Amino acid sequence: MKRYALVGAGALAGFAGAMMLFPAVYGASDMNTYRRLDVFSDAFELVRANYVRPVEDKELINNAIEGMVSSLDPHSSYMDAKAFADMQIQTKGEFGGLGLEVTMEDGLVKVISPIDDTPAAKAGLKTGDFIAAIDQTPIQGMELDDAIAKMRGPQGSKVSLTILRPGSKKPFDVTLTRAIVHVDSVKYHKEGDVGYVRISAFNERTASGLEKAVKDLRQEIGGNLKGYVIDLRNDPGGLLDQAIAVSGDFLNGGEVVSTRGRHSDDTQRYTAKSGGDITGGKPVIVLINGGTASASEIVAGALQDHNRAKIVGMTSFGKGSVQTIIPLGEGGGALRLTTARYFTPSGHSIQAQGIIPDYAVAQPDDDDSATKLLRESEANLPGHLLGENAKKAKQTIIHAPAGKKYDDFQLAYALDLLHGGKMIASIKSAQAN
Repeated sequence: MKRYALVGAGALAGFAGAMMLFPAVYGASDMNTYRRLDVFSDAFELVRANYVRPVEDKELINNAIEGMVSSLDPHSSYMDAKAFADMQIQTKGEFGGLGLEVTMEDGLVKVISPIDDTPAAKAGLKTGDFIAAIDQTPIQGMELDDAIAKMRGPQGSKVSLTILRPGSKKPFDVTLTRAIVHVDSVKYHKEGDVGYVRISAFNERTASGLEKAVKDLRQEIGGNLKGYVIDLRNDPGGLLDQAIAVSGDFLNGGEVVSTRGRHSDDTQRYTAKSGGDITGGKPVIVLINGGTASASEIVAGALQDHNRAKIVGMTSFGKGSVQTIIPLGEGGGALRLTTARYFTPSGHSIQAQGIIPDYAVAQPDDDDSATKLLRESEANLPGHLLGENAKKAKQTIIHAPAGKKYDDFQLAYALDLLHGGKMIASIKSAQAN
């Protein structure tokens, strides 16, 4: 204790001396910053002493940090110790809750994507839904982390969500039963002579799950295997290293993605290992839509730029920023801070632009309006970062032929591409006439 007091006294004396020299060394701009910190200190003390109820110092400090960080962009935030621990569990592929990837927009919680086979997906929640209230408590004015915390709870307990769905005239309530969410991020089956692989998230098990899927499908289908459809629709992303590994499973080397930060020396490039294609060069179609975000966009962009896969569906979400998790010391939680942007191998910025498909194909239940089809986008989030090196593309959206019903027209289109495009040719002929 005595030593600590001496160090503190020395620090105060040194600080006083340094402040006398500060203007000459650092300039007026830095002095203004320190004066503003004095204002913050004054505000802290005033609230602490005069607010209508006692407020713990920890609450005030946590809220101050959250306010500072969350105002930067939609994906930067402060996690307290509990939220930080929950995040670490989630990336391992098992966590409690409803199974929703969400963001905050216009004061409401917006669904980016429900995770497959979770309470949210089984209840029919959709990309683009807004959550207006939780257990009849309005979301308006609530922090995103607080809303997420309210949706979590013991396994088997129930929670009611009030949903606003674009196109619906009235809000409606959905009651869900919380569950331990085991994210089996890779599922697969054969579609005749084509291997279909669904990737719903990028957690620590995704690359190994893909490799098992390809191996099993190759054995099941045998020598008649035409190729693979990799379904990344409504995949909200996840771990960068898994996106790189998954991309590398289809490539024989080359750049997968680069990240560019504030300074030129912050640029990092990630490459696939030589000879890494586990499919033996078989054709690949990747399905994307407005719920395809982050790590899944990295995979789609890498395979597209290397001409390794054709991309089918609708323009992806455009979440092309890198969040770095920075712990704040023992028990202090962590910052989730946006530190860089993602770029595909050709230099295309994913941020607020997304991956533009080679074949813009709509689902039958999508509205005919191209504006509505592309509405789910990072570019619509308030305070989003701008992208760079925008890729210009004017696309004609392909719809299912009139009078013919498809359970999944985008998948049907992808399968037809792998079989020579007979259906596609007939659609083009019908449209031309």
